[in-house]
Amino acid sequence: MARYRDAKCKQCRREGEKLFLKGDRCLTDKCGVERRKYPPGQHGQRGGKMSDYGIQLRAKQNVRRTYGVLERQFRKYFYEADKKKGVTGEILLQFLELRLDNIVYRMGFSSSRDQARQIVTHKHVTVNGRSVNIPSFRVKPGDVVEIREKSRKIPVITESIESAERRGVSEWLEVDASKFSGKILSVPSRDEIPVPVQEQLIVELYSK
Repeated sequence: MARYRDAKCKQCRREGEKLFLKGDRCLTDKCGVERRKYPPGQHGQRGGKMSDYGIQLRAKQNVRRTYGVLERQFRKYFYEADKKKGVTGEILLQFLELRLDNIVYRMGFSSSRDQARQIVTHKHVTVNGRSVNIPSFRVKPGDVVEIREKSRKIPVITESIESAERRGVSEWLEVDASKFSGKILSVPSRDEIPVPVQEQLIVELYSK
């Protein structure tokens, strides 16, 4: 499957804010956004007024890059959310939050979603006792996510758990770090999704 292979810091600089794509590095003075507070490219420092379409596009790209989802898959999430009753933008974010790779990240078993995706793909994670190696697998309330017993000594996992206290754990999740286990308590509300974006702009973009 295609993946973005260029420098991750360029994505954060393009959006003008930290997307936390490189884990703990984003909290240090080595963060690309801290060192270069302007978009990448030779015209990055020119600035200029952005059109309505540009604002909507940036909102979509911000969310898509935050969760590490490609355009085709992101569009599928939107159309699925649009068919459901409720606020389309909020439902879209809920779909993204309930991805297994995001859950592994939110529970503190990885320092970034990219790392979480790799942990899931390499079969280090179980859901309700069954091995799942699909990062986009959607969990639901009541599901128990665990790191497999034979994988609990992997350095990147143990180090991530130790540093997870800085991020904290969302209220809709219950985590027992000593058991490398966590449970989904509920579907997160918009207030419980720490993504600083106006999702209505994404709805407007795809509704044209």
